[in-house]
Amino acid sequence: MFTSVDDVLARLAETGYLASPAVATTVFLADRLGKPLLVEGPAGVGKTELAKAVAQVAGARLVRLQCYEGVDESRALYEWNHAKQLLRISAGRDETWDETRTDIFSEEFLLPRPLLTAIRGDDPKVLLIDETDKADVEVEGLLLEVLSDFQVTVPELGTITAARRPFVVLTSNASRELSEALRRRCLFLHIGFPDEELERRIVRLKVPGVDEVLAASLVRVVGALRAMDLRKVPSVAETIDWARTLLALGADTLDETVVRDSLGVILKHQEDVLRASAKLDLDAL
Repeated sequence: MFTSVDDVLARLAETGYLASPAVATTVFLADRLGKPLLVEGPAGVGKTELAKAVAQVAGARLVRLQCYEGVDESRALYEWNHAKQLLRISAGRDETWDETRTDIFSEEFLLPRPLLTAIRGDDPKVLLIDETDKADVEVEGLLLEVLSDFQVTVPELGTITAARRPFVVLTSNASRELSEALRRRCLFLHIGFPDEELERRIVRLKVPGVDEVLAASLVRVVGALRAMDLRKVPSVAETIDWARTLLALGADTLDETVVRDSLGVILKHQEDVLRASAKLDLDAL
């Protein structure tokens, strides 16, 4: 998909994703080496958006597996359309079981889920396995099988092997430690909060109505909030939301009144709001 690291930077920027050189380099290597990319970091720093931007750049279909506690093989890989199978069995009462079984365990009755969808067909795809750390440990074994050989075995149909490997992005908020076996199969990328200059550029890109001075002010305030001992520090997504909020309020400067009245946009716990209200010194920023 990409010819160089600079090509990654330029083409992602065209989609509205401003990547750092480290991000662009790792994306380039994942594409060139054909390896899955494990992206770790706090929520709201652009992990999922990176996969979406790569799909947009490549003209590829984004296939997303949203992980959560309790997600299992039938939700991640495939399952059979049992209702349709029962109707077929009822319609073929005069047939032998061998005749019926051959029919009901065919492609017509298969419901592919994200992992199987991603390896079938020869069209370009980006497989996003989002919030991998929220899935049970057992799901990692399934991912290892799929990501090692990019093939899936359906007992009734045989082994399905990818004709064209998808570009794979796994994201993690590091709420639990992923296995070393899974990490070993991936290139690793940590995305933290951007530096002040990059975050200011992101704000100006995503909220073009905010001028340079206001963007710089709110990025400095967000940086100060991140340095506090908060229950949840503001993400980049919340910085963008705050910029849109200030634009909607018609604020052209950040003063104590504006900050106090809009802190709920970037801080999501009352204890954080109280701590920030007590410790934030706008005059020192």
